[in-house]
This record gives sequence, structure tokens and C-alpha cells, in this order.
Amino acid sequence: MADASAWPEIHRERAALADDLANLPAAAWSTPSLCRGWTVHEVLGHVVATAKLTPGSFVGRLAGSGFRFQAMAAKNVARETAAGPEATLAQLREHANDTSGPPGPTDSWLGEIVVHGTDIRRPLGLERAFPIATLVQVAEFYRRSNLLIGAKKRIAGLTLRASDAGWSTGSGPEVTGPMLALVLAMTGRDAVLDELSGPGVEQLSARCGVAS
Repeated sequence: MADASAWPEIHRERAALADDLANLPAAAWSTPSLCRGWTVHEVLGHVVATAKLTPGSFVGRLAGSGFRFQAMAAKNVARETAAGPEATLAQLREHANDTSGPPGPTDSWLGEIVVHGTDIRRPLGLERAFPIATLVQVAEFYRRSNLLIGAKKRIAGLTLRASDAGWSTGSGPEVTGPMLALVLAMTGRDAVLDELSGPGVEQLSARCGVAS
């Protein structure tokens, strides 16, 4: 699937996340997310910041943060969460169909909304039945990329095999599990390790716990 075709999926997933969070109780916004160190509100702020960024604004903000990505991300989150959760959610709805973003492959922003959407939903007891084709598209991108989160390096020397899709990648000790759990593990989320099985899980586990 061509990279440009990711935009309709990105728009769909942003809208689905906004719908899922529409009636969230005020206290729930401070729930710790699967993205270590961030609440669900802060992860949503990060998602909104990505939706609003352009290549030019990304470079400008990165330069203004001393070319330190994490410092820029923290500033973006602070900016997007300052007015409270309802305002952040309204911004997601307003920018859900934007087709600009930071420099990089569009599939990376599809991966971001899938992964960060799950970072938010799981601790809140919410579930999203992502289309398998979307999860495969994200996994295919991550298996070839070390962009920001080091997914390619994390799964090096392992075979990943989906139990709910005809997808596998790599060679070496096998890790088997649901497609979504594999995607999350590729990005360092150790919360899904109990959904995985096989002789490669221990090795993958040692490389997780550094989600971003």
C-alpha cells in the first residue's frame, strides 16, 4: 500500500479516538497511559500537536528546543493541554482531517495514532478493533524503520508471527501473538508482553519498557 493512502486511515482513527473520549469523566484524564511518564491527557496533547504540525513548524519548534526532540515534544504537550481536556479533545476533532505533519513517511503518523490511541484507551478500559489491514500496514512500516522509536532494532534477530493475521517477519526465536500486541511490542510497550508467547518473548521483553 502506498504511503499516501495512509491519510484516510489516519483521519478515521483520529475521529474514532475523539468519539471514544467524548464522555470521559474529568478524573479519568489524569490516568497514567501506556506511554511511560504521560497521562492520557498528555498523550492526547501529543497526538493533537502532531495533527497540527507542518514540516516548517516542526523544524522551527525543534530549533527552538535546541534540536532536542523530547524537549520539543514536552513543550508541544504543555501547549496543547494548557486549556484542559475538553479543549484538547476539541482540537483533535478540528484537526482530525488535516493532511500535514512533521517531515517523514505518512505511515509513521498512522502508526502514531494507532499506538498512542491504544496508549490512551487501554488504561481506561476502552478497546478499539483496528482493521487488521491497518495493523499490518503499521507493522510493515515499523519492521523496516528505526525512526524515533527503534522498532527495527528492537525486533532484530526475532521472528514475529501474528496469531490473528497471515503476517510474519524476521528470523530467529519466535514471538507469537495478536497483531496489535505485536505492533505495541515493536514500539517498546511492555504492557502487552503477557499477550505474547514463544521462545523469543524473553529477548523481546529485555528490549521493551522504553515506550515513547
